[in-house]
Amino acid sequence: MGRIEGKVALISGTGGGQGRAAALRFAREGAKVFGCDLNAGAQQETLDLMQAEGLRMAGGGSVDLSDPVQASAWVEAAVAEFGCIDILYNNASAARFGSIADMSIDDWHYTLRNELDIVFFPTKYAWPHLAVRGGVIINISSVAAWGASTVTGIGAHSAAKAGVVAVTRQMAIEGIKSRIRAVSISPGVIATPGTLPFLANPATRSILLDGVPMERPGESDEVVATALFIASDEASYITGTDIVVDGGMLAL
Repeated sequence: MGRIEGKVALISGTGGGQGRAAALRFAREGAKVFGCDLNAGAQQETLDLMQAEGLRMAGGGSVDLSDPVQASAWVEAAVAEFGCIDILYNNASAARFGSIADMSIDDWHYTLRNELDIVFFPTKYAWPHLAVRGGVIINISSVAAWGASTVTGIGAHSAAKAGVVAVTRQMAIEGIKSRIRAVSISPGVIATPGTLPFLANPATRSILLDGVPMERPGESDEVVATALFIASDEASYITGTDIVVDGGMLAL
């Protein structure tokens, strides 16, 4: 416990799934958490869970970080609340799927906005604050950045997440002089509120886990444990890389 004691951590998408798990774990480890979610009701549920555990998180819901104005306001609200930023955890995302032939232009732009812009905007506005004390940027990508799918059309999703991996490397290089580290994490099949309905169906579960040597989905806590390590001083020599948390998928 206390691996990030006193650090100010901005975490997006804290209304559920990996974001909620991150908010809880980072707070347990001593961080001052400033979260947000597009869904105000879900964000309140996380706040209630944390309060019941004697933990605190600042930040509200109905925040759309794919809008640069709202992203800037979120960052400045965190600085007003805590005075600084040590960790930026870009977790929030949303995607639409479809084949190259069938995907609409709107769905393409929606996915890039909500999986790539949503990483760039908070990072842009948090950058000068991270540079004050030397901070850490954690960007959530996906194994979709590294491979295609024969099951569903993930073209926009893959492009956006590959962009996250690529821009993380650039963040790392540009951040060296300011002691800012940047690392991306690429989860595989993770049990979240979004995937649980599919994992509960034997047929779709089999498809999703085909090619996963561990033969099970990952848990949000397993991704968050990786993020916690990256956020801590234990990872002080790690920057500019992508860490895959996929049960062995990419090993095949």
